[in-house]
Amino acid sequence: MPELPEVEFARRSLVRWFDGKKLQRTEGDFKLRTFRDSDVGIFQSLKGPLKSATRRGKYLMLGFGDGLGLIAHLGMTGKFLKRAPGDEVKWSRARFILNSGDVIHFQDPRMFGQLDALPASEIPARKSVAKLGIDPLVDGLSVAQLQEAIGASKQPLKVALMDQERIAGLGNIHAAEALFRAKLHPSRTPPTLTPKEWSALAKGIRETIDFALKHEGDGDEIEYVEEPGAKNPFLIYGRAGTPCRRCKTKVQSFTQGGRTTHFCPHCQPKKGASK
Repeated sequence: MPELPEVEFARRSLVRWFDGKKLQRTEGDFKLRTFRDSDVGIFQSLKGPLKSATRRGKYLMLGFGDGLGLIAHLGMTGKFLKRAPGDEVKWSRARFILNSGDVIHFQDPRMFGQLDALPASEIPARKSVAKLGIDPLVDGLSVAQLQEAIGASKQPLKVALMDQERIAGLGNIHAAEALFRAKLHPSRTPPTLTPKEWSALAKGIRETIDFALKHEGDGDEIEYVEEPGAKNPFLIYGRAGTPCRRCKTKVQSFTQGGRTTHFCPHCQPKKGASK
């Protein structure tokens, strides 16, 4: 599933694609659940330059002319693609036609993503956005901020890091990567961390996001590394059964919070971890 770095890359790509151009019209398959909470009339009225493009957690917030806006969530398989006029794009659920003729497609094979058109002034109060916690890229992430967000939680570290109402944008991949960088077992609980470990975790999260932003797609298509056949650039995620890149111990995995967790038993010792 696209996480904070991937969604941030999508935001930057949209800004680049709209630079010097205007939205001429939109098209959409409105009977699909992609538009389940959207005002179709507003979506069809979107036009003009991209006046604002912000992100919080995994949500993109776009502002166009006439005070109209759009919240986009990529879900598990959603992505934005820029294509030439007439190019066929499989699973294109919505199209944004620019005055240059180029078309930005919202492609989503499994339709877990969502496009929610509404007045731009109402975006901040939308429940999906308003409930989000601290965003490491937007708000920064000091040790104090991290402790305030998850310090009192009795959940395992990885589960707490993935709680979007605590820290917005971190998901299964980057939570695992950050914990590996910090040399912390995913089952540790926040109250067991020492000051040095809190510092390591904050640093690990920042480094993980920075690394991911430098290794996302380029050109006119956003590539997500979770896709079949994509090269795995991660330090620990998806590497179960292979040698740890740091110590060569075999990477292990287990189920945690309904998701697969990857870790190195040597680099991330279970001492102090919850059972």
